[in-house]
This record gives sequence, structure tokens and C-alpha cells, in this order.
Amino acid sequence: MDPAARVVRALWPGGCALAWRLGGRPQPLLPTQSRAGFAGAAGGRSPVAAARKGSPRLLGAAALALGGALGLYHTARWHLRAQDLHAERSAAQLSLSSRLQLTLYQYKTCPFCSKVRAFLDFHALPYQVVEVNPVRRAEIKFSSYRKVPILVAQEGESSQQLNDSSVIISALKTYLVSGQPLEEIITYYPAMKAVNDQGKEVTEFGNKYWLMLNEKEAQQVYGGKEARTEEMKWRQWADDWLVHLISPNVYRTPTEALASFDYIVREGKFGAVEGAVAKYMGAAAMYLISKRLKSRHRLQDNVREDLYEAADKWVAAVGKDRPFMGGQKPNLADLAVYGVLRVMEGLDAFDDLMQHTHIQPWYLRVERAITEASPAH
Repeated sequence: MDPAARVVRALWPGGCALAWRLGGRPQPLLPTQSRAGFAGAAGGRSPVAAARKGSPRLLGAAALALGGALGLYHTARWHLRAQDLHAERSAAQLSLSSRLQLTLYQYKTCPFCSKVRAFLDFHALPYQVVEVNPVRRAEIKFSSYRKVPILVAQEGESSQQLNDSSVIISALKTYLVSGQPLEEIITYYPAMKAVNDQGKEVTEFGNKYWLMLNEKEAQQVYGGKEARTEEMKWRQWADDWLVHLISPNVYRTPTEALASFDYIVREGKFGAVEGAVAKYMGAAAMYLISKRLKSRHRLQDNVREDLYEAADKWVAAVGKDRPFMGGQKPNLADLAVYGVLRVMEGLDAFDDLMQHTHIQPWYLRVERAITEASPAH
């Protein structure tokens, strides 16, 4: 295959990971665990008995004072216990993450790879990056799965390979919350053969938007079924729709296509000759391919309008009453949408997106949350 064609095939978003939609439903939750509640009792002499000889006003004041004191006591006790539980969960998560040695095989400009990096950085999971040459792909010759991202997780003597960005994220999040062995967790996301809308056989993964948690763990993460369903819905939306708006927008004109490939060559792992081929022949090819993508996904003549509509649809879903879809901190849907959009930074499409939609405040909040969680990345 021509080197330019191989670069193009590797680097357009559909080539770095799979996002074909299946009709399967997630598996049921794991067995329910019981919940423990808080309980407290007050002892000592009743203030009613102590004040019985006094005036009714004194009796009422004493009862009110005791009620207020007990309320403050239980509030403080609950608050301190909640802090202890949070500290215990954070310590447990840190202990789990420290047992993993992660290596991410990626193209830096791939939106699916960017999603995984956003997740790893936000959860402060240390990882090594191996930039894959999109022509030779020698860095992933060990794998029969030839797409990126690929994550290799070393846990003690055990090494696990995780494929597909959404599977990587779901499996690692399940691991951090539940503490189940990663070797067991990845069996919950079986690889399956499917046929895409071009009639080509591809590999898909079951349950990939589903966290394999019991009810108690799910309650800790989501607080309710609605939040869980919402997160899954928008994670899939990012894969099935948002990511397909990237190529038509960053390769919209010959000038934009050339600028995009200049960025790809600078950030990617190319030799001098490969870089020159990719920059000029790849840009020309992707400009033409972007026109076919526009037709395939039934985009408007001005593809920016589809990008703007998607961004504002996302902002409306987040709403005005919470900083993130996850509430006070980003959830997996926030990180997925941010990761997809981030690959356009520095390009005209990104600047236009920030200027013509209401997404910038949310985007900057997610960026800040990731930076504060993992300043090293």
C-alpha cells in the first residue's frame, strides 16, 4: 500500500479505534451488597426531669438546647465519618493504581487516544506513552489487534492488554472502584466480530460503556440510576456522533487540511520522508475523504454548523445548575467529550468552536480539573 494511503488510513478518526454501534444490552449488575447506616444514641439524665421543678419556659429552653446539641453532634459526626470514608476510598484507589504499570500505545492526534489520556490524567494514573508510527506500526507488532489505543497493564507478574478506548476506560474505572482483579474485569468486555456499514468485518466489544459494579459501588459512583444512564448515553454519543465531526471540520478546506497534517507530523512519530509524504499527500487525500465523510454522515454543507450544534447540545445536556455532567467533578462522559474535542486545539476548527458556541466555560473547567488532578501530564 502507498505510504500516503497508509498514513491516511491510520490517522483519520475511524482508523484509530472502532465506534460502531451494536444493539446489545449491558449485562446485569453483580450481586447486591448490604448497606451500613449510621446510628447514635444519647445517654444521661433527661433535661425534662432536671427542669421539672422550674418554669415551663425553662423546660422548653432546655429541651430546645438538647435537641440543637444532638443535631449538631450527629451532623458533625456524619461529616467527619464522610470525610473518613472519602479518605479511605482515596487511599484504597491510590493503592490500587500504584500496583499497575500502564503503557499506552497511541497516535497523539487520535481522538480515541485523547479520551484515554484524559481519563488517565484525571484519575492520576501514571503511564508511559509509546507513539506508534502510523505507516510501519512496528510498535504494536506484538498485537493481533491493529488499532490504537492499546493499553498494556502490568500488575505484578500478570500482564493484560486492553483494546478500544471505551473498554479501556470502563475496565480501569471498574478496577479503581471495585478492586476486582483486572484479569477478571476484562472478561466482562468480550470481543465480538461485527460488520460495519461498509460491509467490512470489524471487532466490537460487549458492555463497553458499562461499569461492572454491584449496587453499593454503583451508588457510591453515581448516586442514582439516572446519572448512570445519562453517562452511558453521552459516552456513546461521543463515539457514535461527535468523533465523526472532527475529520470533516479539520480537513474542511485545502488550507485547513494542510494545517492539520502539519500538526499531525509535528506531534506524531514520522521519519523525514514519511513526514513530507504525510503532510502534503495525506492532506490532499484527507481533504477529499472529508467530502465523502460529510456525505456518509449526512452533514450540512457547512460542516461547522453540525459541530456547533453538537457542542451546544452537549452544553444544554450539562445544564446551568452543575459545572459538569458528573455534578461537582467530571464523569466519564465529560472526559470523553473533552478528549474528543481536545485534538482540534491549535486549529481553526477549535477556535471557531470556542467562538461560536457556549462550550468554552465547560471545556476550561474540565481542563482545569484534569490539570489539578495530574499536573505532571
